[in-house]
Amino acid sequence: MLEKISFDDESGRAHATGQRSMWEDLVERLVRAIFAEDGTLVLTLPSGRVVRAGSGAPEIGARIHDSEILKRIARNPDLGVGEGYMDGRLTVEGDDLRGFLGLVLRNMRNGHRHWLQDLQVAVGRRMRPLTQINNVISARKNVAHHYDLSAELYDIFLDADRQYSCAYFAREDDDLETAQENKKRHIARKLLIEPGMRVLDIGCGWGGMALTLARDFGAEVVGVTLSQEQHRIATRRAEEAGLADRIDIRIEDYRDIGETFDRIVSVGMFEHVGQPQYDTYFGKCREMLTEEGVALIHTIGRSNPPGITSQFIDKYIFPGGYIPALSEMSAAIERQGLVLDDLEVWRLHYAKTLRAWADRFEAGIDTARALYDERFCRMWRYYLVASEMAFVHGNQVVFQAQISRRNDAVPITRDYLHI
Repeated sequence: MLEKISFDDESGRAHATGQRSMWEDLVERLVRAIFAEDGTLVLTLPSGRVVRAGSGAPEIGARIHDSEILKRIARNPDLGVGEGYMDGRLTVEGDDLRGFLGLVLRNMRNGHRHWLQDLQVAVGRRMRPLTQINNVISARKNVAHHYDLSAELYDIFLDADRQYSCAYFAREDDDLETAQENKKRHIARKLLIEPGMRVLDIGCGWGGMALTLARDFGAEVVGVTLSQEQHRIATRRAEEAGLADRIDIRIEDYRDIGETFDRIVSVGMFEHVGQPQYDTYFGKCREMLTEEGVALIHTIGRSNPPGITSQFIDKYIFPGGYIPALSEMSAAIERQGLVLDDLEVWRLHYAKTLRAWADRFEAGIDTARALYDERFCRMWRYYLVASEMAFVHGNQVVFQAQISRRNDAVPITRDYLHI
């Protein structure tokens, strides 16, 4: 039991006149290991004890309100901090979540970590063969968890075409609508679409890419998704656009498709495949491509070596998801006898996309609160802002891998991308 606490004004550290809390000591050591130099965290613990860690600007204040969430943070910092914010048991001064998470990730990027974090990564990497087995049954369940949420939720923050992936900001002043249109056309150029080509869209979402390829490029598109809600909306949109004869939206796992296609596109789906299935995925792409076929895989990636999924993201947002390292993707592509024709790396485009989504979400938060509750809103805010900061201060990027079965399937220069 905590006794009376006194404070040292110069250091900001609390001193117990009696028994100290083991959990507060653990969290203090954690905080001091992470916040070493790139800004200052002033953390108030449940007892009133204050920990001041780091140096310089910015200075961010935060408070842990009860001993239970304190213990969760000490045992599992990633999950505990996310759950603490979601439940309102960890608060940030001025609700500056972006400043707080930016400070965390900037320090971690510069090598300031606690040994517990490294241990969790090491254990998590060894467990991936068990935790990322996305078979047909678990894949459907994982997709439903996120993509079968209310359509009204996505109306709040996505663009009119419902593009739920990284936009392409060709100009600094592009708005979200323009940047998402840029993305689709950039991908279409890489696919070298010609009228009448059969295109497979793996993870077709709400049908935006299929509509663009069919309407503007004359393609015949098969879109597959495991989400009932996405299937319903994408099918309706194709019908309303008068393109039902050229767009076939199916609820089907990519592993079950027995046809061949001139082109394959997959935008924002590879993150749900899971590392143990990479050979299956690229092997299936090879099987489904015609001899002259071309595929474009657009995915979030990591610029550092293989790691693990944030436990908060895995538990609450994208169960079964994993962000690949380039070494993991390219090795599977090589093993399956495919040619990597082109690789493009987008860096801060997703940070700008996520910032636009977060701003729109905040503007429509009353609607989100009416659909769900305050806890859901705090969870969704944490997800969007943490993801943004991972692109600004962390190691996340976007990969666009153009692949084929033969090395003469696409032109030998990139000039065709700029026509």
